[in-house]
Amino acid sequence: MQTPTFFAPRPLDADTWQLGGWLPVPGLGVLPVNAYLIKAPQPVLIDTGAAAWRDDFLAALARVIDPAALRWIWITHMDADHVGNLQAVLARAPQARVVTTFLGLGKMGLLGLPQERAWLLNPGQTLDVGDRGLTALVPPIFDAPETTALLDGRTRTLFSADAFGAVLPEVAENEASITDAALRDGMRLWASVDAPWLALAGRSLWHAALARVQALRPDRVLSSHLPPSRDLDGRLLAALAGAIDMPPFVGPDQQALQAALAAAA
Repeated sequence: MQTPTFFAPRPLDADTWQLGGWLPVPGLGVLPVNAYLIKAPQPVLIDTGAAAWRDDFLAALARVIDPAALRWIWITHMDADHVGNLQAVLARAPQARVVTTFLGLGKMGLLGLPQERAWLLNPGQTLDVGDRGLTALVPPIFDAPETTALLDGRTRTLFSADAFGAVLPEVAENEASITDAALRDGMRLWASVDAPWLALAGRSLWHAALARVQALRPDRVLSSHLPPSRDLDGRLLAALAGAIDMPPFVGPDQQALQAALAAAA
């Protein structure tokens, strides 16, 4: 069975870094899990990765920036693969505030996270980080009501949270190296897992949601669950559009799981 893998921090431009790795999805492939760092005058860490690679994540972050210099930790939503190392980062970043929504604040309390460190920002509002604004957005798919994607007004980068994610057959360095079929199938599978409600949405609403993303005209899409991409108008939107035709994902029951484990053994 594959094990979680974390890679060295990767610079994407002069001040944007990817801190990511891959989690195995038994029987289906691998799922990228990415956090990002924007080295603005008020540095911003976007998500904190999975607890499975805590030591590696903290070491990678420290290679790129002194955590004490962090001013903001933007949590796209409070799922385990996004807040897995939040408590540890907060301990090393005493001046950082956690950007979330009112619902996210409530989940911080349920998770035992320090609510007094939160900074509430709703979709449509912009956070000034010194040399750019980061505008909160609702992504086209999500699995938590507090989810906010964000658009970097300086680099025109869309940090899309779970949207445009994909379960992939193997590790890939960037979206361009993934075949059309693997990208299409992986994105639609991920959407059926992450947004099972999509099967209940009307087509007009779905296509309007995709059109709103396209109208942003980002130069780059950095998803929490896909390698970096510059092909929103081409492959990403085309691959995701058909997700509305996917039935909600249903995993194995206990009997099927035991049979799979026995076969693997």
